[in-house]
Amino acid sequence: MKKNIIILTIIFLISFTTIIKNTSKKLENEIFNKKENIILLDRKYSLILLENNYLTSPRKLFSYSESLEKQNYYHIDIMKLNKVKFFKNTIQVQKFINDE
Repeated sequence: MKKNIIILTIIFLISFTTIIKNTSKKLENEIFNKKENIILLDRKYSLILLENNYLTSPRKLFSYSESLEKQNYYHIDIMKLNKVKFFKNTIQVQKFINDE
């Protein structure tokens, strides 16, 4: 009788250990996946925040343009832009935007 109780106890402990090990492994995988998702979402958030703060704010753009030295920049007429293509012995110049 004593032998049976010891054998049952060992079997119970082994099965209990495997169950706990499997559940802990699943939890570790879930935690890892959640951390990876958090890292990705944090990167996206920082990029969107950067875009919102610096690139899409008209007030900031106007303040940047006013703060820059205006003599270094000048306006270019987009209709006067040209494309230059180099071939073997010739150079071909085309308008960047065709008049339509």
